[in-house]
Amino acid sequence: MKIMVTGGAGFIGSHVTDVFVEAGHDVIVVDDLSTGRRSNINPNVAFYEMDIRSPYMEQIFAYEKPEVICNHAAQMSTRKSMSDPLFDADVNIIGLIKLAQLAIKYGARKFIHISSGAVYGEPKYLPCDEKHPIKPLCHYGVSKYAFELYLDVFSEYLDYSAIRYPNVYGPRQDPYGEAGVIAIFTGQMLRDEQVTINGNGNQMRDFVYVTDCARFNLMLLEQGSRQVYNLGYGDGTTVNNIFHKLSDLIGYTKPAIYGDAKDGETFKIYLDAQRAKELGWRPIISLRQGLARTVEYFKEREIIYA
Repeated sequence: MKIMVTGGAGFIGSHVTDVFVEAGHDVIVVDDLSTGRRSNINPNVAFYEMDIRSPYMEQIFAYEKPEVICNHAAQMSTRKSMSDPLFDADVNIIGLIKLAQLAIKYGARKFIHISSGAVYGEPKYLPCDEKHPIKPLCHYGVSKYAFELYLDVFSEYLDYSAIRYPNVYGPRQDPYGEAGVIAIFTGQMLRDEQVTINGNGNQMRDFVYVTDCARFNLMLLEQGSRQVYNLGYGDGTTVNNIFHKLSDLIGYTKPAIYGDAKDGETFKIYLDAQRAKELGWRPIISLRQGLARTVEYFKEREIIYA
């Protein structure tokens, strides 16, 4: 099967690409490398350095004629979405509408959309299932949900599945970025820098290792028609707990300091993944295993001591 992975040089998208390649699929990666890395790109794919909003995307579709689009290209920062909602909407809504229209025009059969648990806002009950009310606190959550609605309208011509990711972590996540508390803390601790926790640290998230999320993308190639899926353990871990677990793994001895909470971020959320489990998905990597693997990756592969 020929699959286009947009954002395939990024943290999660590169792991999804690897899973597709390992399963024997023909993969095309499109990424503008604004946040992705060339070093993340699987050597067995065709790579196009391009923004999904570019008019030249049509040439790639006309030449490659992908059967499935797996979109991981996104404006992914809640903080950026609050400061620049027009940019957020331009990438996460307008850019994806253009992508879906090209998929329809050139005969793709399915679009896998990566959405987010941010669509739920502050939960009315926990864990959130897919029927939970939608009330995002940030423009990022709005844009992710908006394209879910567009895909439902497009579904007359293009099958789709949407995945609402939890907090995904693991190798290749940017330790210098605005998002990804585990990667950021790991990088700071290994450099023996001061770790700052935004808010009081009692914020609770559902942390799922990246390869577990990547596996579900593979499952959706043949399943999950016109459906939305949460991923998650269905249980939360506080940011303070993540800080202490990483401190123990790394041998970091400085106490955390606390700063202002981020605008637009949910305080406590974790997701009910029963619908995904009905397709046979389960998270395999425990939090302790995943944190240990992440720390080892950063020790061996990242330039964290600069």
